[in-house]
Amino acid sequence: MNQERYQTELFSQLEALLMVTDEPLTLGQLTKATGQTPEILEATLKAIQRDYDGDGSGVQRGFQLRHVAGGWRLYTRSEHAEAITAFMIQGATQKLSQAGLEALAVIAYLQPTTRSRVAQIRGVNSDSVVKTLLTRGLIAEDGTEELTGAVRYSTTDYFLELLGLNSIEELPKISPLLPGVDEATKMAESQE
Repeated sequence: MNQERYQTELFSQLEALLMVTDEPLTLGQLTKATGQTPEILEATLKAIQRDYDGDGSGVQRGFQLRHVAGGWRLYTRSEHAEAITAFMIQGATQKLSQAGLEALAVIAYLQPTTRSRVAQIRGVNSDSVVKTLLTRGLIAEDGTEELTGAVRYSTTDYFLELLGLNSIEELPKISPLLPGVDEATKMAESQE
């Protein structure tokens, strides 16, 4: 394989990894994912950073690659904050997707709970759905788990207001609708 093609493939591979994370990726994580040395990875990440800044093609992207908190992560450029805010507010008036409703139900019934617990119950990654619920003000961070340090989430007063409830205890009981749910919940909690 020639060097240029190899570099292009690593460039693309790193872009793909950066697109699927919501936390900075360390060189150690990227080394494990790609099998490359930290030196090669750092040089390629800096090349990606320059490319996004428009140093090579002259076209500056609406996003940038930053080295923060000991890792690398994609961010939108601050000059686009107004457009992004308008878009997010517009999205807040739209109906929740099926995935959003599922994640919200899991959080409402198990709160406080973590993203990983929501994903475990739903059977799919729930990071973007949780972000949407946070943006819309339906859930909020509620501390961290002592053992793992994972952020816990709970519903907000706005959530209660939208449902016309005074407290979370007024949510309908789901046990009669789902036989065995109490046992499954106890078993899952004992595995954590």
